[in-house]
Amino acid sequence: MPRWLTMAALAAALASGAAAAHNYHMGLADIGYNADTGNTEIVHTYTAHDVETLLANLYGRQFDLGLEEDQEALRRYLDKRFVLTAGGRHLPLQWVGIKASADTITVYQMVAGAALPAGTVLKNGVLADFLPGQINTVNVGGSAGRAAATLTFTAAQDEQRLP
Repeated sequence: MPRWLTMAALAAALASGAAAAHNYHMGLADIGYNADTGNTEIVHTYTAHDVETLLANLYGRQFDLGLEEDQEALRRYLDKRFVLTAGGRHLPLQWVGIKASADTITVYQMVAGAALPAGTVLKNGVLADFLPGQINTVNVGGSAGRAAATLTFTAAQDEQRLP
C-alpha cells in the first residue's frame, strides 16, 4: 500500500474516533450563596468545542474567548439562555469573568448582595437550542434553611423552580 494511502487511512480513522468521542453534550453549573461576600455565585462549565461551534454558527466566524469583544458575544447568548426570576422579575446576573482552555469554557457570574429568594425559577437552555441532546446539570447549594439539590435541564425541560 502506498505511504500516502496509509496516512490517509490513519487520518480518517483518527478523525472518526475523535468525532465519536464527543457525542455527549453537557454543561455544569454551580449556584451557591457566599456568606463572606453576601453574593450568590454562579460558575458554569461547558465543553469548549460546543461553545466555539455555537458561536461560529451564530456569527459566521471563529471566536477567541480571550478577547473581550468575543466574550461579549457569549455573554449576550448566556443572558438569554440562563435566566433567574423571582416574583416574576429577572434577577440581574453580573458577569464576573471567563476562563477558556482547550477543553472547557468556565463562566463566572453573581447576583450581587443577595441570596436567591425562595421560589426562584431558573431557565437554563444553554446550548440546548443548538444541540438537541444537550444536558445541563445545576448544583444548587443549600442556604437559609433550604437543602442542596441537583437539577437537570434539557431542551424539553429548560425551566425549574430552585429548592
